Amino acid sequence: MEKTKVIIVGASHGGHQSILELLSRYGEDVDITLFEAGDYVSFMSCGMELYLEDQVTDVNDVRNFRPENFPQSNVHILNNHQVTAINADKKTVSVVRSSDDQTKDYAYDKLILSSGVTPNSLPVPGTDLENVYLMRGYDWATKIKAKLTDPNVKKVAVIGAGYIGIEAAEAFCKAGKEVTLLDVIDRPLGTYLDKEMTDILEDHLKEKGINVVTGAKINAFTGEGQVAAIQTEQAEIATDLVIQAAGVKANTEWLKGVVDLDERGWIITDEYLQTNLPDVYAVGDATLAYSVPARTKMPIALATVARREARYIVQHLFEKVPNKPFGGVVGSSALSVFDYHFAASGLNSFTASKAGVAIRSSYYEDTLRPKYVPEKFGNPKVSVQLFFDPMTHQILGGAVLSTYDVTAQGNVLALAIQQKLTIEDLAEADFFFQPGFDRQWSVLNLAAQQALGEEPFVE
Repeated sequence: MEKTKVIIVGASHGGHQSILELLSRYGEDVDITLFEAGDYVSFMSCGMELYLEDQVTDVNDVRNFRPENFPQSNVHILNNHQVTAINADKKTVSVVRSSDDQTKDYAYDKLILSSGVTPNSLPVPGTDLENVYLMRGYDWATKIKAKLTDPNVKKVAVIGAGYIGIEAAEAFCKAGKEVTLLDVIDRPLGTYLDKEMTDILEDHLKEKGINVVTGAKINAFTGEGQVAAIQTEQAEIATDLVIQAAGVKANTEWLKGVVDLDERGWIITDEYLQTNLPDVYAVGDATLAYSVPARTKMPIALATVARREARYIVQHLFEKVPNKPFGGVVGSSALSVFDYHFAASGLNSFTASKAGVAIRSSYYEDTLRPKYVPEKFGNPKVSVQLFFDPMTHQILGGAVLSTYDVTAQGNVLALAIQQKLTIEDLAEADFFFQPGFDRQWSVLNLAAQQALGEEPFVE
């Protein structure tokens, strides 16, 4: 019996999960070939800060998997092989092998696209200067790591105050560099958190010595061969190194005219994660993911999303019409910013506005444990933000923030959003109480009770 040929494009989270699911469900009945354009399989950029701060075993361990993790004879992992075209009429893909630039066509029965994204390089003069870096992937990670201890690099400018930019700024600040963090919007992390929380974090960044510049429109990088300054509309900022962390774009240029894309290049899929081509599916950062709280598709570039999508596709790979559509994702993430830790889930004011979703928000601040426990014994303030439907009170998003690691509470919010619980449900949810850890009413209970306008609980 001839095996079903499954080709996977991309070796990151979606590609890795696809292999795991295929082997788990179909064993030796499938022949799996994964193509990776790069040399390295497969660096986890989300682990870059840990690598930069020497909190990993080795840079070569910061990966999803190694090719040798799949010794099965029906699994073929080919790095340095770039898929350049899909020939849907013949059900083949054209692949260029980088070692000799030879092109070969490979047949598929099923094709899973997990082509991912590439970091944005600003469209301004000077990006080709020495010491203008991007922050994504193995090669950039090793280059950036070397600059942490380079005595010639004293001033560092990080462009983009999202997760990656914050991580870069913190790593260089801890390495003793003078760091300037720039963003075109009006506050750091402004697409992830509302102002009540970003105000806390912006003040904290400044306390740690980082120069935060918001509303920064960058016109050029300048220097003689090597970058020496950033020209913005407001000022010139001297720097020895630029780290660009200004967002990403879908790696889909090669799909134009064959696979349906939206105006920004995201792959369009139906409710079964199928593209417009027969037997061609797409997962991960290059697609628009169905958001449970937004009830629409939107970019959600997270490893957790890609893995859930890959799991769904493989579960239904051989059904003519899947017995159920993909259930969607919530979109949850977490980050440490020096002494603070936060987790966010679902929508916030920014993402709700972009998705056209009406929300109501409530901000709550209190101590983690009973008031009779002093702060010095582990009773810090905790901030909770909730977002919910004004009419139904369904929880659509939330975030928690503290100097204590309360990020696990973000998983509670994620589950509440996924299960479409209401603020009333959260106000009464039965959580444990032990004064060494929590309150008689959890801070999430109390935040929901405040959102409902109830009298504050005094303890």
